[in-house]
Amino acid sequence: MVWFMAAPSPAQLSFEDLGTHLSEVTFCVVDLETTGGGKDSCITEIGAVKVRGGEILGEFQTLVRPDTPIPPMIQVLTGITNQMVAGAPDLAETLPRFATFSAGCVMVAHNAPFDIGFLRRGHEQLHLRWPRPHVVDTVAVARQVLLADEVRNCKLSTLSAHFNAATVPNHRALSDARATVDVLHGLLERVGNLGVHTLEDLAEMTARVSPDRRAKRRWAADAPEAPGVYWFEHTGTDADGRAQTEVLYVGKSVNLRRRVRAYFSSAEKRSRIHEMVRVATGVQFLECATSLEAEVRELRMIASHSPRYNRRSKRQNRLIWLKLTQEAVPRLSAVRRVTDDGTTHWGPFTSMEAAREAMMVLQEAFRVRQCTTRLSARTASSACALEEMGRCPAPCLLGDGVTEHERAVEEVRTAWNSDARGVLRSAQPRLARLIAAQRYEEAGVLTSRLTAFHATSVRHHRVRSIAACRQIVGAAPVAGGWEIHVFRYGRLAAAATARTSAVQRVAAEAVATAATVVPPPHGHPAGTWEEAERVATWLELPGVRLLDTDGEWSWPLHAGLPTDRLALELLGDGALSPALDLDFGPIPIEVS
Repeated sequence: MVWFMAAPSPAQLSFEDLGTHLSEVTFCVVDLETTGGGKDSCITEIGAVKVRGGEILGEFQTLVRPDTPIPPMIQVLTGITNQMVAGAPDLAETLPRFATFSAGCVMVAHNAPFDIGFLRRGHEQLHLRWPRPHVVDTVAVARQVLLADEVRNCKLSTLSAHFNAATVPNHRALSDARATVDVLHGLLERVGNLGVHTLEDLAEMTARVSPDRRAKRRWAADAPEAPGVYWFEHTGTDADGRAQTEVLYVGKSVNLRRRVRAYFSSAEKRSRIHEMVRVATGVQFLECATSLEAEVRELRMIASHSPRYNRRSKRQNRLIWLKLTQEAVPRLSAVRRVTDDGTTHWGPFTSMEAAREAMMVLQEAFRVRQCTTRLSARTASSACALEEMGRCPAPCLLGDGVTEHERAVEEVRTAWNSDARGVLRSAQPRLARLIAAQRYEEAGVLTSRLTAFHATSVRHHRVRSIAACRQIVGAAPVAGGWEIHVFRYGRLAAAATARTSAVQRVAAEAVATAATVVPPPHGHPAGTWEEAERVATWLELPGVRLLDTDGEWSWPLHAGLPTDRLALELLGDGALSPALDLDFGPIPIEVS
């Protein structure tokens, strides 16, 4: 684990750190002539000049036979007639040749969306792979660097005259491409005076990334190209004049340098992150051994600092649970805290609404009482309307209702502890009636509740299974070796990487130096449930090998079902109506 810190510094980065220097970029300056500007228009001529460091490397020019006649107005404008293109190659022959000529180049065009749009559509029509090149639009660059009183507009003829281009544009592809080369060189000379020296700088300037934001990119200079956690900070003073540091945002990445640099480029589109970067006074890094360690440390830092610009994972400990109350006639209750009263707490849920939806599923499946009245086991009380509707066995009346309700409570415990199929099967008759009546919207709501219940069951047992193990040591193959993790009660205790020949030795060292984890109460994970879920996801990855387990990593076979079996439990043997779209989503694997 290695610490890094970046703060404002006057140090100048090398070109390698900044990106690709413009003098080393191979540009392919292209111009097209077409039959018009619509989507149904065709290319009639392609002209291009390949240039690098001011030196022309090659030229490309060809007429293209269009699928439709050239309109008279276009013939007058370009001088390209139907007779001229009659014997020219078609697009299917021309486009692959141009693709070979321009391969690996940065594409440049004047009003690039027009020309690049035609080339992209041509690739799609011919079922060719579009290479998604980096594109520079000389119109966009000119609008950024030329003052309003310098040129009256940004037309190619105007700019070529302004920069004294050697070729006068005349609406022929190669001539216009040559003129655009001179315009490009004139613009690059201007942006160089503004401190734009790399291709990345040019893209950011075109996207109107502020100079202050670009200047902060030097903060990423010391970041390693390795997995880890980064956090932006703001250092100021409190009311007493003492230095005070606030963590603004925490993130993780498999490549810290590349990820942090992206915050100061046009790749970052989020307005709140723009504000965060503007407020920040520095960024720090923590290099991690594996990407999972980076994920976990990000979660722990967010939970610890609650950064104001993070949205996810800020409520890791604010969970909701369902429990059966400890009273003569138990009922379902949604609680925010796990109590040590011997009852099963099932969940968790991230919102009270989700918990109540699950409670409703159980109440409808097993007819558990819904009232909150504290009932006596000896004294009868009056029944409510739910008894008349057949939705409650009315244990308040004593008699058979008490026995039936006790059975329902046991079915709830079974659904929580071992077998969720009873809940799913109980909804079959109602779901079939809704489908038969073509009430697909109501059927969709019911299905959504049931699949949410099923997902919670999977989550509950999946996490508790690893939380029950005192220690699990696993290894997963990665490029160059293996990732090794030590988990204790569902919490990451150590992480390391090793060559294949040293896996056993490194694993033993990781176990020896792993953090001590106190056994958690109630069968819950030692860390947060979100961390335990990340651990479970890693353990379930293809290729993970268990080097050691202390405990029984298992969960009930019927606590979660594969997608096809889940659909069968909900729908029975009946045919599924094509008008009802039931999306059960991905179901985690079963471990038995």
